Amino acid sequence: MKKRLISLFAAASMLLGGAAYAENSLTYVVNNESDSFDPGTTNETFAAPIIGNTFEGLVKHAPDGAVVPALAESWTISDDGLTYTFNLRKDAKWSDGQSVTASDFVYAWKRVLTPASGAKNTALLYHIAGAKEFFEGSGVDPQISAPDDHTFTFTLGQRVPYMMQLLPYATYFPVRQDIVEADPEGWTRNAATYIGTGPFRVTEFNIGESVVFEKNPNYYGANEVSLDKLTFRLIAQQSTALAAMESGDVDGIESVPASEIPRLSVESDAFLVIPSLGTTYAFFNPAAKPLDDVRVRKALSMAIDREEIVEFVLQSADVPAVALVPYGMNVAGEDFRDAAGDYGLGEAAKIEEAKALLAEAGYPNGEGFPDTVFATYASPPIQKLLEAIQQMWKKNLNIDVEIAVSEWKVYYPEVQKVEYQIAQMGWGADYPHPMTFLDNFVSDSPNNLAKWANADYDAAIAASKSANDPAVSLAEMAKAEGIMMNDHVILPMYHRNSYMMMGSHVKGFWRSVLGVPYFRDVSIAK
Repeated sequence: MKKRLISLFAAASMLLGGAAYAENSLTYVVNNESDSFDPGTTNETFAAPIIGNTFEGLVKHAPDGAVVPALAESWTISDDGLTYTFNLRKDAKWSDGQSVTASDFVYAWKRVLTPASGAKNTALLYHIAGAKEFFEGSGVDPQISAPDDHTFTFTLGQRVPYMMQLLPYATYFPVRQDIVEADPEGWTRNAATYIGTGPFRVTEFNIGESVVFEKNPNYYGANEVSLDKLTFRLIAQQSTALAAMESGDVDGIESVPASEIPRLSVESDAFLVIPSLGTTYAFFNPAAKPLDDVRVRKALSMAIDREEIVEFVLQSADVPAVALVPYGMNVAGEDFRDAAGDYGLGEAAKIEEAKALLAEAGYPNGEGFPDTVFATYASPPIQKLLEAIQQMWKKNLNIDVEIAVSEWKVYYPEVQKVEYQIAQMGWGADYPHPMTFLDNFVSDSPNNLAKWANADYDAAIAASKSANDPAVSLAEMAKAEGIMMNDHVILPMYHRNSYMMMGSHVKGFWRSVLGVPYFRDVSIAK
């Protein structure tokens, strides 16, 4: 198969010789537009390409997955593993030329921990001593401090072996107090006020059309940034984006139509397959009939054929999913997925067992099954996927489920308020550790979009986090996933790969398994 399979943490750099084009610019197509580009408060995957190229934090991931210096040039960790001290670069600057100071991190992190900010990933900072208490208004200050302009320190409430893997995530990025407080709602939509710390800075926000960047001359590594101009062009339809790519109108596209994957894998040198730590699934609302019966939830999950979905609907190299956490994350020398279970689900449909469960729940052969709506956002590939599942439920269980489609900006707020019966979602890892998936289902997580609560689950997650022995931590995480999956809170569909294209004239590009495309090291060759 003639394709480029990009393995491990990143897309391999495309090292092709040749002179640069006269205009040192690149146009990259994205398919969705985020509501917010605020690194501290958003949890939307669609915001990641913009944030990832305009902001950096204390440290960042390298293409091979290693954690390397960014705004901090060095750091130390105390012998007990609790106190982290970072020494900031003297040349760390904001994109408007103002120096980055340790106080910027103190402000940014406390802002995330302030309920009024509306931050979606507040729990990521709960590892810090006093952070949760601060968020809850107890008057206790989190253990975050700036002894001087170039020294930033924080202390954890307990050891977190994967703490350094967390810090490259956007929630930990600094933001400028004067900028944010001057326009709390609009600063991330105005190129003049979208002040970051990364290799590029925004020159234009064209809502519904594009975002345009230029090289950030105040970036500490500006001499290593080759591109003068970078444009993210919004094209919702993957087929339209592919046509633009194949006609040479754009240099790269973030995704391709599933139906084109077989052809592109054979014909195109620009086609890339990138392992992605992500799982596509739907939420069941356990408070809404008929999903308030676990037998119904399990029957619906057992009645779909995940192998058929991957092979014939997606026509991809994705992996059928029977659980939440994807393959590819090792703890204590073992892949988490190998240590956990399948929870009665299979890659192929278990039709007879599903029928029996539905009958037990009071709906023999689907008779009397209430009106049920499967809500989703506007995305042709996702709509095609749900139509296939809809047909499987009709064929295997004799039930009719309606699909309701709305734009993301309408859809997501409704899901956050749990105003649905079944809702299409999924999760891409924020950091390469199983906890990035499992933490979303603790009772107080803002990402627990089913508002499901289980004390035993919460206890297992807490025990995993506090365990000094990685094997014990792994066992507790596997236990937690089992509690959630055996209650069938979600309908797992598949573990994702990313399928994209980047022209062979582009070198130095990489895209992480966390889904962020990086253009810092890109140059253009003939």
